[in-house]
Amino acid sequence: MSDDEQKKDETTEEPQAEAPQDESPAEEAPAAEAAEEAPAAEAEEAPTEDAAEEDSTDDAPAEEPAEAPAAEEAEPNPEDDLPWKERRRLQKSRQQPRRAGSSDPEERKAQRAEARQRKATLRRKQRAAAKAAHAAGTGTPPAERESNAAKVRQGIVISSKGDKSITVRIDIARRHRTYEKIVRSSTKLHAHDEKNEAGEGDVVRVIETRPLSKTKRWRLVDVVEKAR
Repeated sequence: MSDDEQKKDETTEEPQAEAPQDESPAEEAPAAEAAEEAPAAEAEEAPTEDAAEEDSTDDAPAEEPAEAPAAEEAEPNPEDDLPWKERRRLQKSRQQPRRAGSSDPEERKAQRAEARQRKATLRRKQRAAAKAAHAAGTGTPPAERESNAAKVRQGIVISSKGDKSITVRIDIARRHRTYEKIVRSSTKLHAHDEKNEAGEGDVVRVIETRPLSKTKRWRLVDVVEKAR
C-alpha cells in the first residue's frame, strides 16, 4: 500500500474516533444533576451536625463544675497554719450554731451557772470512771525507821562543884578542808551526875538525854579514867 492510501485511511478514521466524543455531553448531564443534588443533601445534613455540636457545647459547661471542687481541694487549707486551740474553736462554732443571748443579765448569769454545773457533773463522772479503771500498784515500800540512837561523847571533867552536876570539856580535832591543817577546838556541856562519882580531871563518858534543867541535856554514863 502506498503512502497516499495510508493518509486517506487515517483521514477517514478520524471522524469515527470523534463520534464518541460528541456523545459525552449527553452522558455528563445526569452527572451534573447528581452533583447539584449532592450540595442539597449536604445542606440538609449540615443542620444535624451543627445541632450535635451545640449539644456537645451545652454538655461541656455541665462537666466543668465537677472539676472545680477537685482543683479547690488541691489548694492548701489556711486553717492548717492556725494553732490547735483556734482550729478547735472554729470547728465548734461551725458545728454549734450561735444562739441569741438573752438581754436580761440575771438570765445570762443563770445560764452560765447551769453550764458550769453541767460541766462539773461531767468532769466528776469522768474522774470517777478513771479512778475505777485505775489499778493500784504495789508502790514503794515504806522506809524502815530506825530509832535515833542517843549521842555519846567522851571528855574531861573541868568542874564538879555543883550538886549532882558536872561540867565536861569535849576536845575536837579536825582537818581543815582547804588548808589540810589540824584545827583543834573544844566545847563545854553540863551533865547530870546522880551519885557525884566524877571529880575534876576525870575522863568520863556522857550520853544525850531529855532536858533535866535549864542547861543540862546530858547524863553521866561511866568514869573512863580517874584523875591522878
